[in-house]
Amino acid sequence: MQRAYMDRIIDGIEWIAAFFVGIVALDIFLSVLLRNTLNYSIPDSFDIGRMLLGILIFWGIAATSYRGTHITVDLIWGNVGPRYQRWIDIFATLVLLFVVTVQTWTLFDKVRGTYEDNVLTFDLHMPTWPFFAIAWIGDVSAVLLIAIRTYRLIFHPEEIHDPHVKVTE
Repeated sequence: MQRAYMDRIIDGIEWIAAFFVGIVALDIFLSVLLRNTLNYSIPDSFDIGRMLLGILIFWGIAATSYRGTHITVDLIWGNVGPRYQRWIDIFATLVLLFVVTVQTWTLFDKVRGTYEDNVLTFDLHMPTWPFFAIAWIGDVSAVLLIAIRTYRLIFHPEEIHDPHVKVTE
């Protein structure tokens, strides 16, 4: 029951990240299409595009952190036995958890700052803090998924959906 619940959370976060990939692709496509065919620029398209890209980055961190599909260097990991590979995985995931938690804390400060300073886009005068808040929620999701990954690496390595992780005692 608990495993199925955690897997639904993981899948949901990955679907949200995929949704933002689609939104960014659509924004770029429409901006280029309108600029090249009608010589028209969407108001605030640059600001909205870069903020959407920021959202995509933070939700992408969430999606890749659990699966362990981010860029890794396996020079040592590939040359040790399964038991030490698991310990390296646990250590690396704990370091990642610490770094992303600190990043989440500092990003919240940025969300609060843009809200309090009433930072607006240039053309439409839209507040920017909601974009930062959505990115922050993605970062919170990354912390949650990394914590789940850490828990599973330590206590239930058989539940990790990572081809690198071998179940060892």
